[in-house]
Amino acid sequence: MGMTIVERILATKARRDKVVPGEIVTVDVDLSMTHDALGAHTIAKFKELTGEHGKVWSKDKIVVILDHYVPSNTIDTAKKVQNIESFVEEQKLTNYHGIGKGGICHKVLLEKGYVTPGKIIAGTDSHTTTHGVMGAFAIGVGVDDMAVIWKTGRTWERVPETLLVEVNGKLEEGVYSKDLMLKILNTLGVDGAIQKSLQFTGDTVYSLSIDSRSVLTNMAIEAGATNGIIDPDEKVVQYLEGRTKKEYSIIHGDEDANYEGIVKIKAFDIHEPLVAAPWSPANVKKVSELKGTKINQAFVGSCTNGRFEDLQTVAQILKGHKVAPSCRLIIIPASQEVFKEAAENGLLKIFVESEAFVSGPTCGPCMETHMGILGPEDVMISSANRNFRGRAGDPTAKIFLASPATVAASAITGQITDPRKYL
Repeated sequence: MGMTIVERILATKARRDKVVPGEIVTVDVDLSMTHDALGAHTIAKFKELTGEHGKVWSKDKIVVILDHYVPSNTIDTAKKVQNIESFVEEQKLTNYHGIGKGGICHKVLLEKGYVTPGKIIAGTDSHTTTHGVMGAFAIGVGVDDMAVIWKTGRTWERVPETLLVEVNGKLEEGVYSKDLMLKILNTLGVDGAIQKSLQFTGDTVYSLSIDSRSVLTNMAIEAGATNGIIDPDEKVVQYLEGRTKKEYSIIHGDEDANYEGIVKIKAFDIHEPLVAAPWSPANVKKVSELKGTKINQAFVGSCTNGRFEDLQTVAQILKGHKVAPSCRLIIIPASQEVFKEAAENGLLKIFVESEAFVSGPTCGPCMETHMGILGPEDVMISSANRNFRGRAGDPTAKIFLASPATVAASAITGQITDPRKYL
């Protein structure tokens, strides 16, 4: 019996010929990442483990990115940034992306070529699963585990069973990868992939751009998965051209690999855009079922849907329209690269003319740490990845999740709206 792609990666990094699901293995970590939300905590744990002047295992394999509190919004967050910057300087870390020098961590890791196929990526953020889009094993870890990684370059991992999600067929106009992922979450539930590797395949998946595929791996954690992954193809190689000079070897799963289960979805069964209603990403409704639900705020951005192609779609819908007087629209490009491209292509002008608020890269209203915090009874439609109670402000506020297209259309009308009328 052959191995899945995840089993092959873990076997390679455990320096073994074979691993099987359920085993606990110790593996080499190729890249670690932390950000301003947990960076200071990780540094404190590392110093607790190694002493005040302990040295990290590699100054080149740690990436530190400021994105959650950008720019600092409290004295406490400013102190955290000072702590992080001091540590970066002390350790002579080579991969630091401060304010104006990067963007949201998961977008930056991809576009800067940090992630390549066959690697193990660990980050102090649950959505580190995003990087499985490149055929890497990417996991979120706690600050204690990250401190050990910084000291040793290794971590432990339970070899997960693999649940294969196969999607075939053509997505209808106005239906995007976000809608597809909401369909998958509605099928699996928020606990449908606990301790499992969620692997995506099928001609629908491989027809998507790398950015669109990353929506699937990003939100794999919302089904409880250890990681999300897509067996890499030529698009991955093309994406990395000009982005990295690192050598890498593509690892594929075996044709006779054993999967714990296979979930088959037909893309053409998604007849209209979907929306996740409070309080779960798996509480999915057709947009027609929620049509007319009034909103106070609309948000396009986050590590899930703040990419250039998302902003292109939003601009297409907003052009010639104004945001409803009863609504505020916040648009946040996921990175400086995306911001620059949007500016050069005239998208920012369209956003400003529509009376949207446009910010530099930051996590923003995705969570209640920064701009766009919701007040009592507020209702927001968001392109982010979570709509838990209290996720973005007051616990009485409601969050609906949707594609950037649905968010943009809803901002125009001030209520949840099918975007296809604007396309």
